[in-house]
Order: sequence, then C-alpha cells, then structure tokens
Amino acid sequence: MIGETGLQRKSDVIVIGAGAAGMMAAIRAGKRGRSVVVLDHARAPGEKIRISGGGRCNFTNIHAGPKNFLSTNPHFCKSALARFTPADFIAMVERHGITWHEKTLGQLFCDESAKDIIRMLLEEMRAAGAALNLGTEITGVERAGDGFRISTGEGVYEASSLIVATGGKSIPKMGATGFAYRLAEQFGLPVLETRPGLVPLTLDPGLLEAIAPLAGISAPAEIRHGKTAFREALLFTHRGLSGPAILQISSYWREGDEIVVSIEPDIDIAAQLKAAKQRNGRQSAQTALGDILPKRLAQFLVEREKISGNMADMPDKTLMRLAASAQNWPVKPSGSEGYRTAEVTLGGIDTAALDSRSMEAKAVPGLYFIGECVDVTGWLGGYNFQWAWASGFAAGEYA
Repeated sequence: MIGETGLQRKSDVIVIGAGAAGMMAAIRAGKRGRSVVVLDHARAPGEKIRISGGGRCNFTNIHAGPKNFLSTNPHFCKSALARFTPADFIAMVERHGITWHEKTLGQLFCDESAKDIIRMLLEEMRAAGAALNLGTEITGVERAGDGFRISTGEGVYEASSLIVATGGKSIPKMGATGFAYRLAEQFGLPVLETRPGLVPLTLDPGLLEAIAPLAGISAPAEIRHGKTAFREALLFTHRGLSGPAILQISSYWREGDEIVVSIEPDIDIAAQLKAAKQRNGRQSAQTALGDILPKRLAQFLVEREKISGNMADMPDKTLMRLAASAQNWPVKPSGSEGYRTAEVTLGGIDTAALDSRSMEAKAVPGLYFIGECVDVTGWLGGYNFQWAWASGFAAGEYA
C-alpha cells in the first residue's frame, strides 16, 4: 500500500486497472517522466495474464493487424497497433530473458510460465517509477479542476490524467466488472451493446441430447458464419460446441443465426468414401468413415443419415450425402456460455468518442480508455493481448 490511510495523494497520472493494458500504460507514462499511480481492487496484478494460454500466456501474435479485430470502426485500431507492434513486445520479453516459442498461426507463448510476463511488467513499472496500489476499492471518480479526483476506501487520489484499464465483463470470477462502462457513461461517452466473445456455444436440449455421445471428441474443422470462416479445432462438449474454431466464430455469431460445420475440411470425404467402396465394397459406410473421422463421430453421422448395409449396395449419392453431413452441417446454436467462460467482451466504449492516436476521450481532456473496455476485440490467439499492449502504450505516450 502507498501512503497512509486518509492522506490525499497527487500524481501526474492515475491508472485504474493493473492488467495488461494498465501496466503497459503505467510503464510508458513513467518512462516519460510522469509520476504514475496504478490502482486495482484485486489482490494481485495481471490475473488474466496469469491464467491465459494454459498458464503460459499467449502474449502476442506475429500476424496481428487491423484485419484481426472487430469494431464498429475497423480503422480505429490501426494507429495504436502500428506504433507498438508484436516485435516491440517481443523485444521487451527478450530483454528480460524470457524464452518463448511459436505455436500454430503465429501464436507466441512463454516457454515457462505466464508469471514471467507479470514479473516483467512489474519490473518495468518499478524501473519507470510507477507505484502500484492493490486491494483498493474505487468509490468515486470526479472532475477536479483540470484533473480528476479518485475516492477510494483508503483515501483520495488526484491526478491531471486518468487512464481507465479495467477490462470488460468476461470471466467475472477474475474480478471483471462493468466499471469502465459506468465511468464512461458518467462522463457522457456512448457505450455500445456488450456481449460475450470468444465463447463456447450452447445447443437446444434436443440437439444436445442427440450429440451427447460425441462429448470430448475433437477434430479439425472449418466453421462458417456468412462470409466469415475459421479453420481450427472443433470440440464437442456436454453443453454444446467449443474449441478454437467455435470460439473464433462466436464473436461473429448472433442469437438466431446458423453456423455451418465442416469437419476435416482439407479432406475430400466423398472421394475417399467412393475409393473405399471400390477397394472393399463389403465394408460398411461406418467403417470407411471411421477411417477418416473419430469412430464415435462416424457412427453418429451414419446413424443420423439412417445409412446401413454394405457400401457395394449404396449409390454414390448416398456416400455424398454422408460426406455432406460431415462437411456441410448446418447448426443453429441456442446461445453461448456467457461471460462466465468468455475470453473477451465485444462492444464497449464507442471508439467515435476517443482519439485513435492517444485513446483520450475527445470531450473529456485527460481521460483515457484502453484495452478490452473499448469497442475493439481481437481474434483468439494473442491478438487481444497485443491490443492491450498497443492501446496501453498509446495512452501512456500522451497521459
């Protein structure tokens, strides 16, 4: 804790939120010679960092660019992303001797632990002279002359600049709240509809019962929604559909919409079934399909299409129908698992109210919003961390 209870504290910059974006903003502002205090109600900094990437933190993606983000204004993220790139963050990681590796699709992970990233950020904050005050409940925020007064359970803080980095609503058990949205509205900034993103999708009871035998099965898949498609793993669960491909498409899906599932999209299943029929017409379609797909999934599809008998007795159109059931399977989710398991929050503070270069509220000089609370949401795979670093750096440059 900093100072004594009840004392008024003054600094150049106050950052509310000791997550990825907040710590990066504090580092940048501190390096500019600004006095910085970071406040957070949590007992530990960077909790979302700690649990990310299976505990190894998917800290960026080498391919990160505007095309990988959803926003009402797709151009808004360009400035920040261009001024603090994945290469910039990698350079920081390497300066601290943190070893890392690339997984699929440009995703970068720590070799050891996500805690290495948290330690790095804390060391950078200390070097920049930024103070960290955890376990601090914010009870009020108001204008004070040209700056801001932040009331807390342990006293009042004042600063000329206020950076809000409290995240969205996803994973409330990690302390997520709607604080940033309430504060934005308090100062007259528009907040767009929020909803869970990068989240498993649920199915209605009838379909869920039908696919119950598939729970736990994973397979390569392409999931389509309109013109958007992602090719990654699909996972059947006891609640519905998950896996990276589903999480990706969930950010585009809306209630009432249909998605189309294509399992093993790189395989021409129809052609392989026809070839299997030529090689051994006495085998069943289920056996032949089980050589291509997980056997429980093959059984499910054959039974769903009511196909039986030897392949020699089947017309090719039956085999093509079976292949289509795997590779052109329309599914209408009933909903999502919600913020409880969502990795991000879609929507949020309207970018029209913010300066894209500084993240400052256009109508409220000195007030900045960064990270997940802003209407910029990345794909799965390190993109949202890159937005946190980039937007935090942008605000720290100006606050």
